[in-house]
Amino acid sequence: MKKIFFSIIIFSVIACKKNPEKFINDRPDSAANINDNQQNTSVANTPLSKEESLKKINEGIIQALKDKNYKKIAEYIHPEKGVRFSMYAFVNPEQDKQFSKADFEKYLPSKTIFTWGALDGSGDLYKTTINDYLRKWVYSKDFAAGQVSLNEFQGSGNSLNNLKKIYPKADFTENFLKGSEDNAGLDWKCLRFVFEEFQGRYYIVAVINDQWTI
Repeated sequence: MKKIFFSIIIFSVIACKKNPEKFINDRPDSAANINDNQQNTSVANTPLSKEESLKKINEGIIQALKDKNYKKIAEYIHPEKGVRFSMYAFVNPEQDKQFSKADFEKYLPSKTIFTWGALDGSGDLYKTTINDYLRKWVYSKDFAAGQVSLNEFQGSGNSLNNLKKIYPKADFTENFLKGSEDNAGLDWKCLRFVFEEFQGRYYIVAVINDQWTI
């Protein structure tokens, strides 16, 4: 009986381990950290941690992109710094397309064509409207099904990733989709959002796509 009881305990410990495929930087809910004086406070009134806030905002942006509700995206753009779009991991402040919140809202319903950068391989300039860029490039795959991490890179290719150099004090989320076995995993893609705080709220200052490049 002792051996059986011991085996059950071991099995229970193993079963309680987190699933690493779900989230990176996953931590206990804030409700689990409430002290004795706060036990009668409802979870709904418990302030969110920075990690929880950023992941919640990340989910909101991803859902807006999935729903093609691009007007909603404007609500997340930094009021003073605007938002920069980088086609690949390398952030080029001099060439990447950047919009203020007002300009983003202004050009969103228009047919104005913008140059977003050069395509890997061919070097051809990628030119299209804001709507098409968000639909065809930024949300080129269903990132809602991706693995989410906070301030950690899951996707690592052969292009220079200078996010932390350009935004040394900012936080970022990464939505990562694994590559397929048929392509040796090289067809992975990820979508990163860089956040900065302004007047007690977090806003995006950058939207960065990353994938394996030639």
